[in-house]
Amino acid sequence: MSSTGIPGKAPAKIGGHLIASIRGAQSGPTLIVLGSIHGNEPAGTLAAHRVVAALEQRRSCLRGEVILLAGNTLALRRKVRYIDADLNRLWTEVNIQTIRSGKSLHQHISEHFEQWELLVELDRVFAAATPQNEIFFVDLHTTSAAGKPFATVGDTLRNRSFALNFPVTIVLGLEEQIDGTLLEYVNNLGLITMGLEAGQHDALSSVDNHEAVIWIATVATGNLRSADVPELDKYRSRLVLAAGGRRVVEVRHRHATSPDDKFKMEPGFTNFQPVRRGQTLAHDRRGEITARETGLVLLPLYQSLGDDGFFLGREVMKFWLSLSALLRRLKIGNYVHLLPGVRRDPLNENFLIVNTRIARVLPLQVFHLLGFRRRRWAGRHLVVSRRAYDVEGPHR
Repeated sequence: MSSTGIPGKAPAKIGGHLIASIRGAQSGPTLIVLGSIHGNEPAGTLAAHRVVAALEQRRSCLRGEVILLAGNTLALRRKVRYIDADLNRLWTEVNIQTIRSGKSLHQHISEHFEQWELLVELDRVFAAATPQNEIFFVDLHTTSAAGKPFATVGDTLRNRSFALNFPVTIVLGLEEQIDGTLLEYVNNLGLITMGLEAGQHDALSSVDNHEAVIWIATVATGNLRSADVPELDKYRSRLVLAAGGRRVVEVRHRHATSPDDKFKMEPGFTNFQPVRRGQTLAHDRRGEITARETGLVLLPLYQSLGDDGFFLGREVMKFWLSLSALLRRLKIGNYVHLLPGVRRDPLNENFLIVNTRIARVLPLQVFHLLGFRRRRWAGRHLVVSRRAYDVEGPHR
C-alpha cells in the first residue's frame, strides 16, 4: 500500500492516535487495537492505556507487534460521538481516494483530518507486513443502551475462528448492513477483524471488559502464549460473567434513521432483548415503528447522534454454522451463479446479481450459508456479495 501524501492543508504532526507500539523480541503477527472511533465511547482507549506498561514488561516473550490506537481524538476530547461527520462511516473506497488526494481536507471537516492521520498509522503497519504473519484488527466500542458485551464479526471463516476465542455472543452480518465502517475497510484488505461492544458508554465495567478483550486477543493471535498471561483465566471469567455465555446471532434487519426523522426509541430496550413481530419499538415523524419479525433487538439508539435506530436478529444454531463452514471450504459459492435467475457480476466474482422474479424461491439463508451476506438493490435486481478473504488471507 502506498504511503499517504497530503498537500498543504495537513496538520504538522500526527494527532495523538498512537497510544503505544510494542514490538517483541521475536517475529510474529501484528495485533492492532483501536478504541474510541466514536468520541463518546472512551472505554476502549482507557483500557488500551491500562495495558501498556504490562505489555512493555513482556517484550522479551512477545512475538510480533501490538499496536494500540485512539480513534476520533478530537471528538474524544469533547466527549461527543463526532464533530462534523461520523468517522466510522467514512471508510468507503471513493472517500479514501479523496482523502489520499488531499482534496477533502479543504472542506474543513474535522473527521477528514482524523481519517488521514489514522491512514498514516495503518499504512505504516501494512507496509511492514509479511506473508508469514497475519494482521489482526480489534475495534473496541460501547453502546448507548445498557447490555451485555458482544462481538461483531464480518462473516468470513477466518474472522469466525478468531472470534470464537472470546466467551461472548458473536453477531454476524452487522458490518454488512452498514456502509463505510473502518472494520469493513481493513477486512477488505485481508486482515482478520472483530468489533467488540463492551457495554454502556460510561460504565466502568466497559473498561474492564475491554481490558479483558485485549489480553485474550494477544493470546488468540499468537503474540503471547497463555503462560505469558497468568491472569488469562481471570479475564475469560470476567467476560463469561458479563456476557452470559456464547451464542451466535445473525442480523436480519436494520432500521436506518436520519435527523429529519425525529426518531425516538421506546424506553427500556437492551441488547438481545426478545421482541415479537408487531411490537412497538420506536416512533418517528411518520408514526409508530414496529418489529417486522420476532427476534432479538440489538443496539437500540438512545443518543442524539447516530443513523442506526436499531437492528433485529435471531440466533443461529450450531448445525447451520457447521454446514456453512463445510460448504464454503468446498467453494460451493463459486457455482451458485449457475442457478436460474442468478448471475455473476462480470467485474467481481464475489458479487451476484439476482433477478428476484426468477430466483424468488431462493431464501436469503442460502446466500448467507455461502457467505453472501451483504445486500444492496440495483434497480429491480438484488446484488448480494461476499468477502474476498473468507478461508485464506491475501498472501496464501
